[in-house]
Order: sequence, then structure tokens, then C-alpha cells
Amino acid sequence: MEFKTFVFYVMAAILLFAAVRVITARNPVHAALFLVLSFFSGAGIWLLLEAEFLAITLILVYVGAVMVLFLFVVMMLDIDIERLREGFWSHLPVGGLVGALLAVQMALVLGGSYFGADVMPTPPAAQESYSNTREIGRVLYTDYAYPFELASLILLVAMIAAVTLTLRKRKGLKNVNPSEQVMVHRADRVRMVSMPAEKE
Repeated sequence: MEFKTFVFYVMAAILLFAAVRVITARNPVHAALFLVLSFFSGAGIWLLLEAEFLAITLILVYVGAVMVLFLFVVMMLDIDIERLREGFWSHLPVGGLVGALLAVQMALVLGGSYFGADVMPTPPAAQESYSNTREIGRVLYTDYAYPFELASLILLVAMIAAVTLTLRKRKGLKNVNPSEQVMVHRADRVRMVSMPAEKE
């Protein structure tokens, strides 16, 4: 067995273990930390596939931003774990059925003739001048330019909707009007007082 194949199996095993622990951990903070471990393992697999840009993006965006936000939200909300576990057994049959269907679908796709060695041969080694970032940018802004712009527009609408839904006028809340704030004059805010000098 080659060393690269051995590293892939190790990373894949850690990724599967961490993914299982994400959904089986009793503590939400532990589940979030196992999700961080799965992200790192996925980034390692991306590195084995010579996709360095995707690997560093996975770490910076998901681990550095999204998971930190998850941890802050979990710790700030102080979730009642016992209340969440009350409906576990009632939803277990539906969850098991959905999991079984997902497993059957993955077995049909991965076990068929779609991912065989004859259908997907080993790609040739990249040249020295090959840049993963440049190739992703070229494909993203040429072949997938319109879907990329559409996705950015959807995210912009979602962000505006989130800000609009959370922006409420509450009693006792201090608001600042920027237009009134920049229209002030120094004479309205600062008063010069002439005081005699004091000597000991």
C-alpha cells in the first residue's frame, strides 16, 4: 500500500468517526468540536487531491468563522439538553428510515458503474505551472459565471431579510441617527470655559 493511500484511509476513518460523533455527542459543544475535527480531516483529503485552495478555504471559512459562530451561539443560548432529548425516541423511526434510504442511495451510486477505475481513471499529474486557485477562478467566472452571480444575489437577499427581521424598535433602546449625528456643530457639543490659573 502506498503512503498516500494509507494517509487517505486514515483521514477518511477520522472523518467518519468525527461525523458520527457530531450526531451522537450528548454535549453540543463536544459535537461542534467534533465537527471542527471532521472539517480538518476533509481539508486533509482535499490536500491529497491537490486542491490546496479548497482545503485552506474549508479551514478558514468553516473552522475559522462558521464553527466559532456556532460555539458562541451554543454557549450563549445555554441550551437545555434534557428538554432536547425528550423527543428523541419518538423521532427515532423516521430518522432511521431516512438514514437507511440515504445509505441505500449511496450504495447504489458508489457501488455502480459510475465510480469504477475504468470509468474514472487516475488523472495525470499536474504540471509545475499548474495553479489550483487560477483554475477554480477561471471555471467559476467563465462557465459558472451566471450561477455564481445568482448565488451571490440569493445570499444578499437572505442577509437583508435577516437584518430586517431582527431589526425591531424596542422600548428603552438607544438608537443613533447617522444623518443627525454628522450634522452637529462644535458649538453644540463643546463649550470653552476660561478659568484662572491656580498657583500654590
